[in-house]
Amino acid sequence: MSSVAVLTQESFAEHRSGLAQQQVKVTALNSEEENDPPTYKEAFPPLPEKAPCLEAAQEPAGPWSKIRPIKASVITQVFHVPLEERKYKDMNQFGEGEQAKICLDIMQKTGAHLELSLAKDQGLSIMVSGKLEAVMKARKEIVARLQTQASATVAIPKEHHRFVIGKNGEKLQDLELKTATKIQIPRPDDPSNQIKITGTKEGIEKARHEILLISAEQDKRAVERLDVEKVYHPFIAGPYNKLVSELMQDTGTRINIPPPSVNKTEIVFTGEKEQLAQAVARVKKIYEEKKKKTTTIAVEVKKSQHKYVIGPKGNSLQEILEKTGVSVEIPPTDSSSETVILRGEPEKLGQALTEVYAKANSFTVSSVSAPSWLHRFIIGKKGQNLAKITQQMPKVHIEFTEGEDKITLEGPTEDVNVAQEQIEVMVKDLINRMDYAEINVDHKFHRHLIGKNGANINRIKDLYKVSVRIPPDNEKSNLIRIEGDPQGVQQAKKELLELASRMKFHRTIIGQKGERIREIREKFPEVIINFPDPAHKSDIVQLRGPKNEVEKCTKYMQKMVADLVENSFSISVPIFKQFHKNIIGKGGANIKKIREESNTKIDLPAENSNSETIIITGKRANCEAARHRILAIQKELANITEVEVSIPSKLHNSLIGAKGRLIRSIMEECGGVHIHFPTEGSGSDTVTIRGPAQDVEKAKKQLLHLAEEKQTKSYTVDLRAKPEYHKFLIGKGGGNIRKVRDNTGARIIFPTSEDKDQELITIMGTEEAVKEAQKELEALIKNLDNVVEDSMVVDPKHHRHFVIRRGQVLREIADEYGGVMVSFPRSGTQSDKVTLKGAKDCVEAAKKRIQEIIEDLEAQVTIECTIPQKFHRSIMGPKGSRIQQITRDYGVQIKFPDREENPAPVAEPAVQENGEEGGEGKDGKDADPSSPKKCDIIIISGRREKCEAAKEALQALVPVTIEVEVPFDLHRYIIGQKGSGIRKMMDEFEVNIQVPAPELQSDIITITGLATNLGRAKAGLLERGKELQAEQEDRALRSFKLTVTVDPKYHPKIIGRKGAVITQIRTEHEVNIQFPDKDDESQAQDQINITGYEKNAEAARDAIMKIVGELEQMVSEDVTLDHRVHARIIGARGKAIRKIMDEFKVDIRFPQSGAPDPNCVTVTGLPENVEEAIDHILNLEEEYLADVVDNEAMQVYMKPSSHEESKAPSKGFVVRDAPWATVNNEKAPDMSSSEDFPSFGAQVAPKTLPWGPKR
Repeated sequence: MSSVAVLTQESFAEHRSGLAQQQVKVTALNSEEENDPPTYKEAFPPLPEKAPCLEAAQEPAGPWSKIRPIKASVITQVFHVPLEERKYKDMNQFGEGEQAKICLDIMQKTGAHLELSLAKDQGLSIMVSGKLEAVMKARKEIVARLQTQASATVAIPKEHHRFVIGKNGEKLQDLELKTATKIQIPRPDDPSNQIKITGTKEGIEKARHEILLISAEQDKRAVERLDVEKVYHPFIAGPYNKLVSELMQDTGTRINIPPPSVNKTEIVFTGEKEQLAQAVARVKKIYEEKKKKTTTIAVEVKKSQHKYVIGPKGNSLQEILEKTGVSVEIPPTDSSSETVILRGEPEKLGQALTEVYAKANSFTVSSVSAPSWLHRFIIGKKGQNLAKITQQMPKVHIEFTEGEDKITLEGPTEDVNVAQEQIEVMVKDLINRMDYAEINVDHKFHRHLIGKNGANINRIKDLYKVSVRIPPDNEKSNLIRIEGDPQGVQQAKKELLELASRMKFHRTIIGQKGERIREIREKFPEVIINFPDPAHKSDIVQLRGPKNEVEKCTKYMQKMVADLVENSFSISVPIFKQFHKNIIGKGGANIKKIREESNTKIDLPAENSNSETIIITGKRANCEAARHRILAIQKELANITEVEVSIPSKLHNSLIGAKGRLIRSIMEECGGVHIHFPTEGSGSDTVTIRGPAQDVEKAKKQLLHLAEEKQTKSYTVDLRAKPEYHKFLIGKGGGNIRKVRDNTGARIIFPTSEDKDQELITIMGTEEAVKEAQKELEALIKNLDNVVEDSMVVDPKHHRHFVIRRGQVLREIADEYGGVMVSFPRSGTQSDKVTLKGAKDCVEAAKKRIQEIIEDLEAQVTIECTIPQKFHRSIMGPKGSRIQQITRDYGVQIKFPDREENPAPVAEPAVQENGEEGGEGKDGKDADPSSPKKCDIIIISGRREKCEAAKEALQALVPVTIEVEVPFDLHRYIIGQKGSGIRKMMDEFEVNIQVPAPELQSDIITITGLATNLGRAKAGLLERGKELQAEQEDRALRSFKLTVTVDPKYHPKIIGRKGAVITQIRTEHEVNIQFPDKDDESQAQDQINITGYEKNAEAARDAIMKIVGELEQMVSEDVTLDHRVHARIIGARGKAIRKIMDEFKVDIRFPQSGAPDPNCVTVTGLPENVEEAIDHILNLEEEYLADVVDNEAMQVYMKPSSHEESKAPSKGFVVRDAPWATVNNEKAPDMSSSEDFPSFGAQVAPKTLPWGPKR
């Protein structure tokens, strides 16, 4: 039984002040060495004395007592609902039913507190307490949900409804809130004039009164609409709407004139009736007056200048109207018209016209050529550089278009000229002192190049004063761009490439998720491998550990790096772009095969890229093999030849030219041949030219001529011309530039799309030839700068040909002839006059070209080409490519007929009735079975001779069918898995191959395709047949079977750890080895089956028997090893013991836990290996045992044994004079006693635990 002590305030005070001085007898301690225990007061000193308890209980004085409590912002309101308006009148359910639920819901929603009570008249009183906002919300909910809602309608004129709604519905919302009602106003398209009000009776009355007041006020006002021609609206409004504003102020009438963009003629007047009549009369007077006095003139102003005539927010038009009283009418932006109409009094039209032209010419649009990569440097950091220009000339608008090498300036002519000069100076300066470089680094390494918190990249930026642009991860782009000082760019490029190459090797050695480095560490567990931080420019990988292990690991890693270096050899192969798809093959089949067979990485340029270079990476020999295969595909597809030219290596750089411009111009001029120079420093003079035979010969002559020129004396001059003139200067097919070259002997190089400066033209050759060519070109450029306007007559029936497809023909003419502008009259005008504007020579050439097109159109004929519909798809080719090629080659239009949905079977003739065909009303001509079907007729339009040639080309595309005999048993192998084999052949030879159904047992395979492809396809199919037959024979040889009898106890050793030994035998001898199933008793357990070539099977059998022989010679010896060193010998995860077993070629077995002799270890292997292994592990035991003994000796001094601790039971923590001590109880409480410390329900077993913390 447990007792409960009650501690009163008085007894607590006594204890604290030490008034209770009862002595407590304490049992003496066993140990004589220890002093008497401390008193309770010594062990737990009391808190310092304060005032008596009663005083302490009083309110404390001080600054805190001055602070007054903050009152809560809670308000209370009472609402009364009369009996007749109560929604829920059932008295029995008061405090229960729906009414109570609604109240609870309102409280939860609003946070207000509701109290309901019934008055004597059975009305409902609701007291709502809470914050003001919550009370108002609750009130709204109570009215809506607890009070019955009455409704009423009020009729007011429809035109007054908008005044009830108010601006943005604000008035209506205000009225609903004030009256606690819901007001529904009919929609504008609803003819009803009834407004519905829902709410309490009191609220409805209030709302009705307010609505009728608004209507009464509006009854005093009137509305009138006046129809005035749109062109006279500006005169009524006046400049800057001053006139209409004055009128509204004078009469107090609201006048609404529709804006210029709205095509309405009605002006609306609203106001008091008398004042409204005055306003209407004054507007009518202005209108009549202007109608009589004004006249118009029409002038042509360039469409691009219209916005300057209008001005910002129409200010310029208002300014002209204010100065001259003339209205200027501008055509809408979506109209192509350039006619501007001026309307006003005749004597003022001249002044207005001057103003219009001044406004139109006050602003101009100009452009500055600047490479797009320089744009951000021109703009400057946070737009600083640009701000300097825009602050001086705020009216100039400067526009940078992404990806375009130009900057557009727009604004007042003088300001634009000044800004243009400043930007041109800036561009010139930047081009002189800045450069850029682009490098390709695998995007996987980008974050390592950036470094932690951008450490690496920021260091490079600061060190070399460059900007480095690394694409974001989601783009998966490998291109890194470096911009800045030319020297800094080159140094940064070099360092980044070095960093990337180091990383490439380090990351490859580490492997994905550290797999490879983990393997190395497992192989050499005692070696610690540290890779350098990418931020430190170091190639050194540190290895630490036992000397012999470090040496082995070093050799292993050096071999690994040598393999990586060998595999990182790279060569570039230029392949004509049109053959890339053939090298890739359908679904990437060809390129995949080359990659797998040559064990290389092959990267092709993107489809939309202009690059023709294919990059091959891998071992040198493999790269060469892959290159040879790729070139062989190109050679097979086209008449490609390769010649070698000997040119002294010292001339190579000058022949290549700055950034390859010179050699690129030769390659482009000679049909895109590939010219390959030997690597710099190789000392070789051999230059390789590859391409079509004729073009190769041409390129060879040009190269040799250029080399000869360079050896004598070379002279260079630079010219500048607008980029749009370049095409005209070059001429169609290079005709113009070839003429200049033939006349002078100089070489003229135009910039490519990659060049920074798009205006620069370079002339090279002998001094005399260059000067002559310069003179000719300068004369041409001067003529191009002389802009003229001319016209020609084109029959309107041909106009459509020029303007269809968004004016594609006109765009082509503009591109070809120096940007000449050709304007055709608008459709529906029936004019035949066509205007041309541009450089004089360009205009003349464009006129000549238009005339040629017209002649072609007039000489156009239409012929029919009959080809069965079933061949149309194959004639068109993939995505219509073949038909597009014929259209381009012969300059004709080809139209295919619509497909016949359900073609009638050819075999069954149509049934005749009463001498007519089955189809009603068909001509006899249609019935003629020899006449071609409509769905078979292809229509060709163009010049007769070209149409005939195109027809022949189409007929050549009609597929032909041949039969090839291939043994039936090979058909399924030809088809391949899921048809992959036959699909591959069809893609490769571009034919259709039909294999007979299996039930026919036929040897005949049908090939359908173009006659040119059938020969190759047939040869390929027969070749495949031969391969398959050879494979069948080989399969028979490979199925030789051999059985070896081996004692089952040796099977695990033959299989090896994780199958390593047997896998090696299988791989080495290319055989399949089958062991008996242990669970299958029907099998002979000592039989091993070997399947493969006879020779290989016998070799594999010999290898197995050799292992068996070695196993039979093996011995097992037991050695006694102290169990305390077993863990050290085994090592972490068994690494150390595996290493010993590998080194001595033995098997070592340690005893299981609980074995009779825990020290017995078994070593199995060849006798001499077993002896060596035992000596080694005994040496290890001796070394490790000394450590174990030393450790145990140390433990004795470090800590007393647990046995000694348990002998003397702890007395715990004892004090004298404790407050709980009484006369009857002289002992300290026992924590293990269930009587002193009763448990909650369960019995506590007595424990001999020390009282207090363990010392």
